[in-house]
Amino acid sequence: MIRRRTVLVALAASATLALTGCGNGTLEAGKNLDPDKLTIYSAQHENLTEAWAKKFQDDTGIKVQIRYGSDSSMGAQIVQEGAKSPADVFLTENSPAMTTVQNAKLLAPVDASTIAQVGETYAPSSKEWVGIAARSTVLVYNPGKITEAELPKSIMDLQDPKWAGKWGAAAGGADFQAIVSAILATQGEGKTATWLKGLKDGAKIYQNNIAVMKAVNAGQVPVGIMYHYYWYRDQALTKAGSGNTKLLYFRNQDPGAFVSVSGGAVLKSSKHAANAQKFLAFVTSAEGQKMLATSDAKEYAVGKGVASDAALEPLDTLQAPKVDPYTLNGPKVIEMMTAAGIL
Repeated sequence: MIRRRTVLVALAASATLALTGCGNGTLEAGKNLDPDKLTIYSAQHENLTEAWAKKFQDDTGIKVQIRYGSDSSMGAQIVQEGAKSPADVFLTENSPAMTTVQNAKLLAPVDASTIAQVGETYAPSSKEWVGIAARSTVLVYNPGKITEAELPKSIMDLQDPKWAGKWGAAAGGADFQAIVSAILATQGEGKTATWLKGLKDGAKIYQNNIAVMKAVNAGQVPVGIMYHYYWYRDQALTKAGSGNTKLLYFRNQDPGAFVSVSGGAVLKSSKHAANAQKFLAFVTSAEGQKMLATSDAKEYAVGKGVASDAALEPLDTLQAPKVDPYTLNGPKVIEMMTAAGIL
């Protein structure tokens, strides 16, 4: 099983990914990377990344191009490319993929002035990347199928056999694996293994977070684990996938209150290192973070003094567990989930 997954990751990493170039103030499709342009490898939301890139290009005159992929595939690709990677900047949705690249000794230190622009909990102790956004773990539930009194008090409760068949998760996705990495960091390997057994035995597995939310909305399962922004994005539109649901925030430093930090980094091999640092400085600046807060991404802003979308549960009330993003161990989580028969 582990060997099969390794092959799949390698194939994903070597696959041709979508490429968008920013030229003359517009975003144009392209097939080949231009070595004269600042190259961003991004697993972040495309609309948000493109808005940042376009604004940066318009303001500075620095030409930008973007290659998209998932956290795991982009991280694996950068490690595979090594010092020959054409990437200048790497943007992730979650931190474990960033840590994988950092552990391969491929990241350059981020300028201290950039680190200083974000809250101290949104930069790793290594200072080799910086937080650019955040997303909170939540329990989405259908009040027509379960009462508030019946809801779990902790994400760890879901391992109990009484929850078998009653909760959903997108176990194969980077988002959920980041949540498991927080469980590992806060609870240790033994308790995490037990929880994963409960997941294997009792959860219904869906393709992604949106599918989890829709399943809860349709009453297929009463509760599900996902990130907050899927719900808020649907609520801001038609509510077709969330109209019958509510959110529970576990708080109390519970691993289910984990706030995942999206990262931005400069590759040590970058041929445009100064411009790459400028891009991260812009993204974490008040202007860049306000663009995030007013976008349809519904992620949390992490820049100092920048308020997130007013519709969101305030970030400073979530009582998330204190976890150094650098310590989140993605490869170990994949190993454990594979051993549990989940992946």
